[in-house]
Amino acid sequence: MNSGTMEQKKGKASFESELKSWLGQEKSALEFIGIVGNLWYDKSIELVLFRNQLIDRSASEIMNLHQYAKDIVKKTISIDDTLALAKELQKLELVPSRIDMGKLAAEWNQEKDKTASAFLTSKLGEFIGKEKFALTPKDVVLFGFGRIGRLAARELISQAGKGEQLRLRAIVTRDKSDDDIIKRADLLRSDSVHGPFPGTVIADVSKRVIIVNGHVIHMISASNPEAIDYTAYGITNALLIDNTGAARDREGLSKHLKAKGIAKVLLTAPGKGDIPNIVHGVNQKDYKADETIFSAASCTTNAIVPVLTVIQQKLGIENGHIETIHSYTNDQNLLDNFHPKFRRGRSAAVNMVITETGADKAVGKVLPELAGKLTGNAVRVPTPDVSLAILNLTVSSSTSKEEITEIMRDAALNGKLVEQIQFSSSNELVSSDCTGNPCAAIFDSPATIVSKNGKNIVLYVWYDNEYGYTRQVVRLAKHIAEVRRLTYY
Repeated sequence: MNSGTMEQKKGKASFESELKSWLGQEKSALEFIGIVGNLWYDKSIELVLFRNQLIDRSASEIMNLHQYAKDIVKKTISIDDTLALAKELQKLELVPSRIDMGKLAAEWNQEKDKTASAFLTSKLGEFIGKEKFALTPKDVVLFGFGRIGRLAARELISQAGKGEQLRLRAIVTRDKSDDDIIKRADLLRSDSVHGPFPGTVIADVSKRVIIVNGHVIHMISASNPEAIDYTAYGITNALLIDNTGAARDREGLSKHLKAKGIAKVLLTAPGKGDIPNIVHGVNQKDYKADETIFSAASCTTNAIVPVLTVIQQKLGIENGHIETIHSYTNDQNLLDNFHPKFRRGRSAAVNMVITETGADKAVGKVLPELAGKLTGNAVRVPTPDVSLAILNLTVSSSTSKEEITEIMRDAALNGKLVEQIQFSSSNELVSSDCTGNPCAAIFDSPATIVSKNGKNIVLYVWYDNEYGYTRQVVRLAKHIAEVRRLTYY
């Protein structure tokens, strides 16, 4: 037998061996997916992998997330590890919770002297025992049904599980005919940016409801917020999410509280006056206990504040400028036409448009120690979604690109901002890669620039200004409604 034939046989054997190993892992992934679904729908226990969603994932996607753990988190975990832990989780009487299987598997690899059962009992002791924790579901009303409203509806339904947290009960619009309900359902069902809704959307015009994945949602047509009687629809003590932006001050938003059935209001835009502007993960615990009106700030504020928080804590910020390269929005014109604001009347589809942003001032409301230290501006560009914030900062402590990389990697994996910050080391990252990312901020590590003296730094932060922001709104809504589950991150 010549050497060429031997090499061919070795190559074929290697190919067959690698393929067989992969198929075995995919089978394990399929079994894992079944457990993920059972825990979610039977016990309101959501499993994630280093903050990445596992519900409605394919076997290949599950395997890709395990590879992400190896490349980004620098922790080699196998599907066999996560499957073994998931099987044991099914046997425990866990309270409703959100559990990071990546973190658990990495820790188990360091403590292999323990069985999966003993390990989980030691790590999740406070999660065991239904009598320890109970959630009272909260009714939710969406006031307005535009870009953020429809994404919020998708998320509220997708995250409903057994319905023990937020329950979407009604949507308020200014519909004038039955055809409008059908059109609303169609827009919820299909989206040019975020794709089709992975579920069923049925419009029942006779009852003026849409039924989404079995959730009956009343479609209420009204123009006067305080005149609506939500209790007539069986809705009480509800959280209303106003995503119209029509009213941003306390006087205007208080009209919702005059309606029967509404207890609290959450605005999906920067609030004016004394309304608390909140970036979940940073200052959600700072408001007064008797507060009833909240603002989720802006998409840009939610993207930059988590990163600024980390840099301020680790290096100190003396001053800086924030420039946002922002996708166009419905506020702009498709073709040149009159607009109350300068430049926004020019065609959004063919121009880069310089415009103002209030994010720099909003930062001061969320992080008072940075008030007056930052300036900001924005350039709207012809992309339908995903934006980029460029943070040009002067820091108090001299630093390096390597130090900033490790600071941001750690913030994305540990601590209170793991839901807000995602770390990327890809040299090929572009805006479309960030569409549908659930984090408020995606830190682009390779793009970081540090001056020779180590005091001037430029950070690049991507964000899905629609979906990433909506996820922040839902997180804040759960906090306000007091239906946040226990988490193990």
